[in-house]
Amino acid sequence: MAKDKYTAVWVSHSSISDFLACPRAYFLNNVYRDPHSGHKITLMSPPLALGQAVHEVIESLSTVPTEKRFHEPLASKLEEVWKKVSGKRGGFFDPDTEETYLQRGKEMLARVLNHPGPLTNLAVKIKMELPYFWLSEDDNIILCGKIDWLEYLPETKSVHIIDFKTGKTEEDPTSLQLPIYHLLASRCQQHPVSKVSYWYLMRSDAPAQQKLPDMEEAQKKVLSIAKKIKLARQLRRFKCKRATGCRVCRPLEAVIAGDAEFVGIDEYHQDVYILPRPSDDDRASTIL
Repeated sequence: MAKDKYTAVWVSHSSISDFLACPRAYFLNNVYRDPHSGHKITLMSPPLALGQAVHEVIESLSTVPTEKRFHEPLASKLEEVWKKVSGKRGGFFDPDTEETYLQRGKEMLARVLNHPGPLTNLAVKIKMELPYFWLSEDDNIILCGKIDWLEYLPETKSVHIIDFKTGKTEEDPTSLQLPIYHLLASRCQQHPVSKVSYWYLMRSDAPAQQKLPDMEEAQKKVLSIAKKIKLARQLRRFKCKRATGCRVCRPLEAVIAGDAEFVGIDEYHQDVYILPRPSDDDRASTIL
């Protein structure tokens, strides 16, 4: 089959995670388009807003020469970036909650500023806006994704993949994120990958190195799932395993049902929605 990226099935860590969690959620996040706007839909929440803003600030440093990387205060950069997610656009219903999340972001960036570690070293920037490669030309499948940070290690002429985490929980050991990033980094730039790490910004002063994924095993596993996604798209079969929906797809179903609030269009031309704030009755509890 001739390569045609416009008819190919594109997969990424996020879309694969959606599919594995719930095929219906995959459909709503990656295939469905609003019949009126023609846009895809996405749900925003405070944790997502925080992660988006902090990632944008840190990732912007990779394009700055090492000697100038920390000249501008990171807190000031965050406040500028935060304007994109302020108020309901970030899923915030009151100023106090928003301020709590903003301060949490500033604390993470203060940690980075005080313990910059690998961020003071040379960084590799992949030239593609969205790195991608043909996972399988025969199956017309493309793997894509953005890697948070590639530290260049001159002593081995290799790169260190770093993924920043802004949440409280650790990444699942079975996650395909680092295997996918390993594949992407190996195919989209010329330096071999020698290290992979997660950096838990809420609590750690340095990245936590992980086992280097096996390339052959990663390729095989990702392609197997990608083929299932392609088949589901061909058959238009995206069914949740639960008759009433699951915790992954139900919030997105609320958007389709008109039970979510439209708050804007993001930089990827997706319609952004937020779910209604839980009422006091919904949040009430009883001590037994």
